[in-house]
Amino acid sequence: MTDDKHLKGTTTVGIVCNDGVVLATEQRATMGNFIASKTAKKIYQVDDLVAMTTAGSVGDAQQIVRMISVESKLYKMRRKESVTIKGLTTLLSNILSGQRYYPLMVQLLVGGYDKNGPAMYSLDAMGGSIEETKAVATGSGSPMAYGVLEDRYVESMNTDEGVELAVRALHNAMKRDSASGEGIDVVVIKKDSYRRLDMEDVKKMREGL
Repeated sequence: MTDDKHLKGTTTVGIVCNDGVVLATEQRATMGNFIASKTAKKIYQVDDLVAMTTAGSVGDAQQIVRMISVESKLYKMRRKESVTIKGLTTLLSNILSGQRYYPLMVQLLVGGYDKNGPAMYSLDAMGGSIEETKAVATGSGSPMAYGVLEDRYVESMNTDEGVELAVRALHNAMKRDSASGEGIDVVVIKKDSYRRLDMEDVKKMREGL
């Protein structure tokens, strides 16, 4: 059986739009030169209108998802409202920082919509967090993705435009990064909705690029 802790290699993209956020990843997981999975899940819903993308060790990422999902539910039960994305990120940062001597080898994007509007943060394995106000990429294919994002990102773009840009960035990263490939998973989060795009629709979008 494959040890999930050694499944690595990713490109993830997050885009802040005027009406929400777009999170997207490819679906390949690798162990060295071996393609261990072609349907790896790298976007996780951690609250009603919040998602997290993961790059790095799959086992470590899944452990974090379990912890943060439980904490999010407990907060809602106690406070009768959802935790803000900044609050969720601070909790994540504390968890990662507390593991600095036995670090969880992950790079995360946390994005969604809360009472303050759309927001996104990136976190490293040591717990450092940065608020992202435009577009961001993580993982082994991020240099290629950034080339597209920085060339085509426009201030105040809407989520439809954000989806097209995210798919284009991943499509180009997958051409050059051997650890990134297969299908593209896309999630769009707005004020009142959390939507995962149909894989066939994304495939048709890629064919038009």
